[in-house]
Amino acid sequence: MDFQVLGPVEARKGGVRIALSGSKVHTVLASLLLARGRVVSDERLSSMLWGWEPPATAGAQIYTYMSRLRKLLGDDVEIDRRPPGYVLRAPHSTIDLLEFEQLDREGRQALGRGRHLEASTQLSRALGLWRGAALGNVTEYLAGAELARLEELRLHTLESRVEADLELGRHEQLTAELTGLVAEFPLREKLRAQLMTAFYRCGQQADALHTYHEGRKVLDEQLGIEPGEALGATYQAVLVGSLGTKSGAPARTVVSASYADGDPRDPYEPRPATLPPDIEDFIGREEELAALCGQLAESRKGGGPRALLVTGMAGVGKTALAVRAAHRSAVHFPDGQLFAELAHPDGRPKKLAEVLTVLLRALGAPVDGMGRGGADLDELIRRYRTRTARRRLLVVLDGAVDSRELDLLLPGSAEAAVLITGRARLTRVAQARTTVLTPFERDTSYELLAAGVGRRRLLAEPDATNEVLGYCGGLPLAVRIAGSRLAARPHWPVSWLASRLADPEQRLRELSYGGLELGRVLLPSVRQLPRQAGRTLVRLAGIGTEPFPAQRAARHLAEPESAAEESLEHLVDAALLDICGVDRLGRPLYRFHELVLLFAESLASAHRERERSTAGR
Repeated sequence: MDFQVLGPVEARKGGVRIALSGSKVHTVLASLLLARGRVVSDERLSSMLWGWEPPATAGAQIYTYMSRLRKLLGDDVEIDRRPPGYVLRAPHSTIDLLEFEQLDREGRQALGRGRHLEASTQLSRALGLWRGAALGNVTEYLAGAELARLEELRLHTLESRVEADLELGRHEQLTAELTGLVAEFPLREKLRAQLMTAFYRCGQQADALHTYHEGRKVLDEQLGIEPGEALGATYQAVLVGSLGTKSGAPARTVVSASYADGDPRDPYEPRPATLPPDIEDFIGREEELAALCGQLAESRKGGGPRALLVTGMAGVGKTALAVRAAHRSAVHFPDGQLFAELAHPDGRPKKLAEVLTVLLRALGAPVDGMGRGGADLDELIRRYRTRTARRRLLVVLDGAVDSRELDLLLPGSAEAAVLITGRARLTRVAQARTTVLTPFERDTSYELLAAGVGRRRLLAEPDATNEVLGYCGGLPLAVRIAGSRLAARPHWPVSWLASRLADPEQRLRELSYGGLELGRVLLPSVRQLPRQAGRTLVRLAGIGTEPFPAQRAARHLAEPESAAEESLEHLVDAALLDICGVDRLGRPLYRFHELVLLFAESLASAHRERERSTAGR
C-alpha cells in the first residue's frame, strides 16, 4: 500500500488509487498517517474533523469513518481501537512524507560534505514527491494544524537545493525561479540572499542591491525588524565584490546604488469603495453577523484570520450577510473596500485574470490590454500585490467555486482581510475561518416575509401564511421571492399564493419574480458536480426529505454502497445535501432540502421528456 499526503491525500494499491469519498474520510486517514504509528485520540480526531464545535454524534461518526477505512484499505492495513483513540499500522506500506524526509536528510548530509551534485539530485527527488499543496482534500481544521509545518519542511529543502545548485554554478538557471519564490515568500531572508547571489553572479549587481533594499523595506514594514546576519552579510559581499562566480567568469565592478526607503504608497491613490449597497431590510443572522464583524476587527489588528469564508446552499443568504458585515466593518479598513464576483451568472468560474483586472481598476492601476497570457497573469498578480501592500483593505470575493487560486487574491498586506462566499466549503485558503449558513427557523422566516408584505396582512391569514412559509423551507431567497410577489399584488390574499405553491410540480416555477428565479439559482450547484454525482441527485429525487443512510441510497440507486457514499459526499460538499446525524448503527444520516428535491425532480422530468422526444423522431 502506498500512502500520499504531499498533495491530495490518497491511498494506492498496486498503483491503483483506492476511492476514498469525502473530506472527512481523507482527514481521518491523514491524521492516522501523520501520527507515525502513535495513537490518535478521539479528541484530536474530533477537533480535526469539526473544529471547536463537534456534533453530539462525533464518537459514532468517527467509528463509522474507521469502519469505512478498514473496509476500503483491506488486510494490508490495521486500524485498531486503542483507548483513548485509534492507531494505524501498515508495516509493508510506503508514505511519501517519510520518503521525503529520508531524501531530505541524505541531501543535507551530502551538502554538508561538499558533494553538491549528489545533494542537488537527492533534494530535487525529495521536492518531486510534492504534488501540490499538502493535505489538499482534508478539512480546514487539519490543514490549519499541519499545513504550515509541512510547508516549512518543503521550503527548507528547497533552500538547501538552491544552495547546492548555486555551488554548481547554476545561477543563470536559478534567477527566474528565485524571483518567483521571493515574490511568494518575501519574508524568507535566505531565499532573498540566494537571489542576490544569483543576480550578482550573472553580472546584475543593481538587481542584487535592489533585492536587498526591497527586502529591508518589507521586513521593516511587516515585522519592524532589520535584515538578519545572513542577508546583511550577502549585501556587504555584493558591495565589496566578494561573492565570486562559480562559473569562473570574473565579477564586474560593483556600481554603488541608492534606493529610497520611504513609503511606496502614493498618497493620491484612490480609496476604492465598490461594495454593493447595504441591505436595508436585513433580517436574521444576528449571531453570525456579530461573529464576522468581530473576526474582521481582529484581522485588522493582525490578531485574527486574514480570510473569512461564508458557505451554505444556494439562496441561503451568503452574499447578503457578507455585504452587511463588510459595511459594518468598513471603519476598520480606511484604505478601501473592494468587491468582485468570482463566477458568471450561470455559475461558471471567472478566470483569475478577469477578477484581478476588476480589482486593479478599482485600485486605480493601469491594466489595459493585459490578462491574455501567462506572463500577463504573473504581472497582474505582481501589480495587485504591489497596489495592496501596506494598505488596510477589505476585499469581498463573492461566489467562489474553487479554492485553488483564492490565495493569489489575498492582498499583499498583513493589515488587510478577505471575506469570501461560496456554496461549498473551501479548505485550501490559508489562515481561513468558516461560517456555515443554514436555512432560517420559522420565526425568522416570518419576520423576513413580514418585512416585505406587512405584518397586518399576514396576521389576517395565519394559516395561509404558515403554508407559504412551509413551502419556502426556510430558504431566505424563496421567502424574499414570495414576499415580493405578494407585495406587488397588495389586493391579492396570501391564500392565493399558498394555493399556487401547494402544487409540487409548479412550486419552483412560482418561486420566481423580478429576475429572481430559484431554479436558476440552484442550477450552478448541480452543474459544478461530477457527472456521476449529478446523476445520483436526479435519481434520488423520489427519496423524500426524511433522513437516510448511504445503505438506503445504495438500494434506491441499485449500486454498491461505496459508490453511493462517494456521490453523497460530493452532494454534501456542494451544499445540496446535509449530514443531520447518525443512525443506531453509527452510520451517517443524510437529508435533502425539499426545494433541492423538487429541483432534482424537475431535472428528471426534463430528462424523461427529452428521451420521449428523441424516441418519437
